[in-house]
Amino acid sequence: MIKNESKTVDRPDLVPSGAFSYPVKDPQETRWFGFLLLPQFTLLAFSAALDPLRIANQLAQKPLYGWLAISDNGKAVSSSSGIDIDVHGSLSDLNPDTYLFVCSGNNGIQAASDDVLGGIRRHARFGGKLGGICTGAATLARAGCLSDKTFTLHWENQPGFVEEFPDLEPTAQRFERDGSLLTCGGGVAATEMMISIIAEDYGEDFAIAVSDMCLNGPDVAIRSEQRSSIAKAISSRNPRILAVLRAMYDSIEDPLTLDELATSAGISRRQIERQFRQLLNEAPAQTYRNIRLERARTLLTETNLSVMEVAMASGFNSNNVFSRHYKERYGETPYGHRGRLKTLSSNE
Repeated sequence: MIKNESKTVDRPDLVPSGAFSYPVKDPQETRWFGFLLLPQFTLLAFSAALDPLRIANQLAQKPLYGWLAISDNGKAVSSSSGIDIDVHGSLSDLNPDTYLFVCSGNNGIQAASDDVLGGIRRHARFGGKLGGICTGAATLARAGCLSDKTFTLHWENQPGFVEEFPDLEPTAQRFERDGSLLTCGGGVAATEMMISIIAEDYGEDFAIAVSDMCLNGPDVAIRSEQRSSIAKAISSRNPRILAVLRAMYDSIEDPLTLDELATSAGISRRQIERQFRQLLNEAPAQTYRNIRLERARTLLTETNLSVMEVAMASGFNSNNVFSRHYKERYGETPYGHRGRLKTLSSNE
């Protein structure tokens, strides 16, 4: 809860009514979660984490869980979709017995102020438990809370995170638990993570009932990776072409030649060229370049690396070549992209 309990004593929203119920015997004391909303947080990830708690209370008709939306200063926070969310209090109001989840979005590495980082460290120092939703792990990393921990964040933001924190390596899983630390990639992974908490607290049968209400499927024990396979993405099951694509994704900073890709996949260069045309309607070199450009765009958005450093990290040895291909694909130069982001940030 928050220190000023008058803000939470009258919370009829904690136990909403519903048509379906699932009685819980011997409920524990209400377990509280605080969701720290950082500027441009992802609304989907936040709501996907919160609603399983609401559903659990609705099914049990008891306040099994309590939740608080908080910000650094107690004021409303604008989400990435432009919708402002009001909050119950500020980070400084939070009690140590409240589990704190950091919620952020595409600007996750830069989203937290120094005051927020200090508040997170203070919460942990006094025994508070921490977690991250969507890119919340980036703020936890900045606060020094992820050393020797297994964790994850949204796959889109992982390349930039790794560049910023080379000693920390997120996993590809939807969510991770390491002791009391819980992190997830956002979206449906946030729901799965919270259902795992409910299963731990009140058993798998009750958690399945909550999962069914979320239309999330009955298997609450599944731990899968965030991204669909490359095979599904291109509607193909050709193992050799898939091997080529995986090699491209695994060798971005130091690109392989087409002959090297062919050798690694056990296929001829001519077969690669023909099948890429059939499956993707483009030459393999173009596919490879686009993969590298996508990585570059992520690094430009998520890190403070210079344009030249981004070019090198994306496998381009020439800044001019990098800028030309970048503009052809995205309609702006890397410098133009950076400038636009700075303008947007200054206007917020």
